[in-house]
Amino acid sequence: MSQLITPTQREIFFDPDSFIVSKTDLKGRLTYTNRIFCEIAGYTEKELAGQPHSMIRHPDMPRAVFKVLWDAIQDGREVFAYVKNMARNGDHYWVFAHVTPSYDGNLKVCGYHSNRRVPKRDVVEKVIAPFYAELTRIEASCPNAKEGLAASHRHLMQTATANKASYDEFVFSL
Repeated sequence: MSQLITPTQREIFFDPDSFIVSKTDLKGRLTYTNRIFCEIAGYTEKELAGQPHSMIRHPDMPRAVFKVLWDAIQDGREVFAYVKNMARNGDHYWVFAHVTPSYDGNLKVCGYHSNRRVPKRDVVEKVIAPFYAELTRIEASCPNAKEGLAASHRHLMQTATANKASYDEFVFSL
């Protein structure tokens, strides 16, 4: 299901008492999506099954944030992040994501689980959106994608750890 979606710049919202839930395999292909996920993203559960989770990635999202996320979960750690997703019709929605590895009966990582809730509105507007725009500008200013990701990731981690805090402490301080 590969289709080009044009961002509308129109934001949509979901109930603050609801959680968007998804599970993926080790390569990030969706294996489970709850009703809220399907409703806000504009897809059926059947359409989402087996698709890469990145299909809802908004082009405004800096790649460095996903590098932090993937580094953490592939290292067996949970991670929290503010994420701007894109629905099927090009609208977007912000989430505060908690992503964890899932383990099989032999305690081996067999996939990933994510719960997402409504983020703090003031944090998205005053901190995250401008910071992510800065990170994407850094990525775009480099001669190639690899150097852009490295520069953006370096800036993200320097900002997050400027006060001797970890990335997680930075996210929770917002």
